[in-house]
Amino acid sequence: STANAPEDDAPNRYSRTERTTYGRYSRDANSSGSSLPSNTLEKRIEELERELAKERQENARLMKMAQDKEELIGKLKEEIDLLNR
Repeated sequence: STANAPEDDAPNRYSRTERTTYGRYSRDANSSGSSLPSNTLEKRIEELERELAKERQENARLMKMAQDKEELIGKLKEEIDLLNR
């Protein structure tokens, strides 16, 4: 699980950057007369950021699984090759 720590940091790093960007947009939208209150937009942004972080973690997990399976396939092909000789 410690090997996954750098991957777990990546979604958080992106979320902070996106939060800053989204925060800027929501302030601009509010100043131009948005019908939604600022706190509602901020809560929605936080909810979407959490969802995005979860999806990124799931994507990283699936990519690792696919890579592991590709390695296993390669090893099994080599073993088949040896057995055929």
